[in-house]
Amino acid sequence: MRFGLFIPQGWRLDLVGIEPRDQWRVMSELAGYVDSGDAWDSLWVYDHFHTVPVPTAEATHEAWSLMSAYAATTSRIKLGQMCTAMSYRNPAYLAKVAATADIISGGRIQMGIGGGWYEHEWRAYGYGFPSAGVRLGRLDEGVQIMRDAWRDGTVSFDGKHYQVSGAIVEPRPLQEDGIPLWIAGGGEKVTLKIAAKYAQYTNFTSDPEGFKHKSDVLAGHCKDVGTDFDAIVRSANINAVVGSSESDVKDRLARVRSRISSLTGDAAADAMLDSMSTPQAGSGTPEQLVETLQRLQGLGCEYVICYFPEAAYDRSGIELFEREVIPALS
Repeated sequence: MRFGLFIPQGWRLDLVGIEPRDQWRVMSELAGYVDSGDAWDSLWVYDHFHTVPVPTAEATHEAWSLMSAYAATTSRIKLGQMCTAMSYRNPAYLAKVAATADIISGGRIQMGIGGGWYEHEWRAYGYGFPSAGVRLGRLDEGVQIMRDAWRDGTVSFDGKHYQVSGAIVEPRPLQEDGIPLWIAGGGEKVTLKIAAKYAQYTNFTSDPEGFKHKSDVLAGHCKDVGTDFDAIVRSANINAVVGSSESDVKDRLARVRSRISSLTGDAAADAMLDSMSTPQAGSGTPEQLVETLQRLQGLGCEYVICYFPEAAYDRSGIELFEREVIPALS
């Protein structure tokens, strides 16, 4: 099992209390830390514009700007987004942006891509909020455009949602087969079928029963479209609040809640904490997390991406995870 780590960027209210002028230093120092060791295979950011669980005036740094910044300031670690919303950028333009970032990084960019879902920011930024069918139709067509652009250096495409006529994408990515595609989401009729057709990686629920079910659906789509299910790496995300004891975990969760509740209100803060407060979600002692992740590993999960809500303020949970969880699963 390999591991990735989300760098705090504000979207989940994980830079609260840090002055904007200091936020890049905090983010880049953490990126440098994970780049300097060998515990982590990748670092990740989210592609969002407004905070969750409610929109606030707190910072949310833009994903692809961060990709280029990390490309220039790290040297080893892979760099991804979980996940880029297809409709936020024209796919030929996005292929160009990603190829440039890949050049800067020396061939380390990953393309996490999905249909997008956060209605508030869609409407606020003038994208409307089309139906799921339209969003996923754009995902299917956009992935094809990017794949062909990276392979050939030029792309033409006449689809229902996108039309591209001789778009030149040079220089191409350094990675020989183009930038790896992580197609994210567990929609069973459409998203997982798109993944079966095009993905090198998938990303869906960390719930063991759900993970097994989604895997079975993906396998069925692979059989239908004639692709190799075993060649697709299946991944999941967890919310990791890691403590030396159960009381330590509770204290850490309480500090997270205290930091965000004045911005979100008590109900939203409680709901957010509920989503990250069990070993199954990724929070607990090292022994509890090893048990949880070994179960996922047994179901075919080969990659876990960890979000540490404390990361901008306290690395001790990350360090504990490195010492006691990763070695048990790698």
